[in-house]
Amino acid sequence: MELFLLCLKIFFVRIIDVSLGTIRTIVTVKDRRIIASLIGFIEVFVWFVIVKEALNTDETSLFVAISYALGFSTGTYIGSYLSNKYIKGNFGVQVITSKEILIKKLRSVGYAVSVIDVKGHYEDIEKFMLFIEIDKHDFNHLKDFIKLYDKKAFIVVNETKYVQNGYFQK
Repeated sequence: MELFLLCLKIFFVRIIDVSLGTIRTIVTVKDRRIIASLIGFIEVFVWFVIVKEALNTDETSLFVAISYALGFSTGTYIGSYLSNKYIKGNFGVQVITSKEILIKKLRSVGYAVSVIDVKGHYEDIEKFMLFIEIDKHDFNHLKDFIKLYDKKAFIVVNETKYVQNGYFQK
C-alpha cells in the first residue's frame, strides 16, 4: 500500500512539474520573462521535492521509475494542451490562390486580407498571395473557410511574435 501511494504521488506531482515546464517554455518564447521565471521557480521546487522523495525511498520497485516516466509523459501532454488552449498568440497566414472570389469572401466574414499578385509555376494562371493575421484560435475556421472556395490553396502558417498597427479582426 505504501508503494502504491508513493507511485501515485510521484505520478501526479510529475504531471504538475512537467506541465509547468511546458508552459514555461512557451511563455519564454513569447518573451514573457517574469512570468516564465515565476513558473520556473515553482516547477523546480516541485521537481526537487518529488525527486528527493523518489530517490530517498527504501522501495526498490521498478514501479517508482514507471510512475516517474508516466507522470513525465502525461505532464507533457497536459502542458501542451493547456498552453494551446490558454496562451494567446497570433498566426501570420499566407495563402496562394487563383480564386479571386476567396479574397472577397474572406473580407466579407471579417478577415483582414492584404493581397499581392504573384506568379506560380504556370505563369498563365493569375495567382494571388494573401496575407492574413489572425488569433491562433481562429486558424481551423480560416483553413476550413479557405478550403470551401479553393481546395488547392497553398497555405503557410507562422507564429507571429509582434503585431503593430494594421487591421486585425475576426
